Amino acid sequence: MTEIKTAVITLSDKGSRGERDDESGRILVQKLRDAGFEISFYEVIPDERKLLKDRLVSLSERVDLIITNGGTGLSPRDITPDVTLEVIEKEVPGIPEAMRSRGLEKTPRAMLSRGVAGIRGNCLIINLPGSPRAVMENLDVILDVIPHAVEKIKGSEEDCART
Repeated sequence: MTEIKTAVITLSDKGSRGERDDESGRILVQKLRDAGFEISFYEVIPDERKLLKDRLVSLSERVDLIITNGGTGLSPRDITPDVTLEVIEKEVPGIPEAMRSRGLEKTPRAMLSRGVAGIRGNCLIINLPGSPRAVMENLDVILDVIPHAVEKIKGSEEDCART
């Protein structure tokens, strides 16, 4: 696999203030590194619309992949999918559909995740839930397809379909 430059952003008001350890972000960074991804950027930020939007726009010009965790639920401050939809140019609905489908095998609460995935420029952006267990389970569902998705976004002519 060609190294995929990756940014990880954790959205957590308490985590950004140092009141909570970012276990989900650490798990995400470690699993991605173990899979051969290059972690170019990692940050914990509050659930603030403008800050997240600025990060997504700026990072999408410098990395191949941005994975967020947190802010995908139903709480008033859960804004991650909304901001992601503002900045992406194309949705990739199969990614969150697959994560929710697998999650429903474990808990009916998986249907409450509003995470989205999409493309901005040559960058794939994926929203994961914020709990450590959900991060591990969701990443396991999508990890193997990310390199192919990034290749296609960058213009690979290889056929997507497997027969």
